[in-house]
Amino acid sequence: MAKEKPKEKPREIRTEVVVPYEVALGTTWTKFFDNLKEEKILGTRCKKCNRVFVPPRAFCPRCFEDTDEWVEVGQEGVVETWSYATLKFYGQIPDPPFVGAQIHLDGCDTGFMHRIAGFDLSDFEEVKKIVKLGERVKAVWSKEKHGDITDIDYFEPVK
Repeated sequence: MAKEKPKEKPREIRTEVVVPYEVALGTTWTKFFDNLKEEKILGTRCKKCNRVFVPPRAFCPRCFEDTDEWVEVGQEGVVETWSYATLKFYGQIPDPPFVGAQIHLDGCDTGFMHRIAGFDLSDFEEVKKIVKLGERVKAVWSKEKHGDITDIDYFEPVK
């Protein structure tokens, strides 16, 4: 019987792959972003279960009904969960450190992902004293509007 030769580790090359792409927003997201330029946060309501979705959806994922009723929701909400980010990755906006959070906006039934800011984020121990689960936050609008999610600059704690 022939003796097997030990397998050599294959050569590796370290590189980065960048895949530029465009996404068609469609009518639902277009209306949502157009209203952010007007400093309004809109959601869609399911006519069957009455749930309000922000960001808006074209149909209810529970009932599969079209959600063609638009409602304006509050610009304040409650922090449901949050994370303190300190590392930069490709394509990331903004630069670390930052706090990403899921916010339950007044008048809607889903979590809305954005960031919490408006205070010194350099010391995690101090951030933990300010950002708390269940804490109320409010939208702070960008001065320049582009019709995208950055029209809301960030959410800040309600004092």
